[in-house]
Amino acid sequence: MVHLFRIFLAVLLTLCSCNSFGFTSINFQEAVEIGGIKQWISLKGSNKHNPVLLFLHGGPGNSAMGYADKFTSVLQQHFVVVQWDQRESGKTASLNHSDKPLTVALMTDDAIEIINYLRSRFGQKKIYLMGHSWGGFLGLMVAAAHPEVLEAYFAISPMVNQLESERLSLASMQTKAKDRGDQGAMAELAMVAIPFQNGDQLYYHRKWLAREMRSTAPQKRFVEAWAKKWLDLFNEASAVNLSAIERAINCPVFFFVGSRDYQTNFKITEEYYKMLKAEKKDLFWFTNSAHSLNLTEPKKLQEIIISLQSNN
Repeated sequence: MVHLFRIFLAVLLTLCSCNSFGFTSINFQEAVEIGGIKQWISLKGSNKHNPVLLFLHGGPGNSAMGYADKFTSVLQQHFVVVQWDQRESGKTASLNHSDKPLTVALMTDDAIEIINYLRSRFGQKKIYLMGHSWGGFLGLMVAAAHPEVLEAYFAISPMVNQLESERLSLASMQTKAKDRGDQGAMAELAMVAIPFQNGDQLYYHRKWLAREMRSTAPQKRFVEAWAKKWLDLFNEASAVNLSAIERAINCPVFFFVGSRDYQTNFKITEEYYKMLKAEKKDLFWFTNSAHSLNLTEPKKLQEIIISLQSNN
């Protein structure tokens, strides 16, 4: 018994010694109480004392936790990277359902609460925030309302004035379909109304938009199922024109934009960037990408973010 205790003590001392020499990596997942329900997060980083970077996934509803390493593996050497399955998304949805109707205000409140949770947990006055698409919109809402909690915000293909973006892409696709005499495309696009009224309209729009952006079209059954749950929230967010209501953000804001992004139209994002007043701002073009530049050019994205963090 004494011998076993000595072995246990030796192992314990070795682990403590290793930790004192800098082995402070972090890699785990857990449920935390956010907005009155359990919400799932993952935390990954080579050093738990590094700055925290929270990622807001797109959709709404499209958890990125399963593939996030593709665009955060290098960031994990410089940040504690936090992935969060938003309410009714991913593991959070499997843990419990939302006890409140899904609204932009509710999702924004959740994001602010989880930011404050991370600030407290890691003892950091401010954290870094990154969001893609719907998450890009959500992050801009947070940054405008509470810039004091953010070191900087990285907006990837954000929704800025989504109704106008959808109208622009629909008009362009209809013109091109007519020019090439594509009766099938013309018929399907003629059924689309903006804002989208149902999953069918959204599907036909995204089907032909994928062709424009040289990406893979979604499956119709997936889009229809998504619309039943998320279309009302998406339309609410789409009706928000940030150019009209959020003209100043009092923290550094950096935009990452694909040159072929017609889903969150790159021209609208560029126009917003130009008019926005911010503590510090910049816009970075990804010439080989459309909407999902975090997956098509992840190396470039991470290199820029690390450079910005070093110079912040």
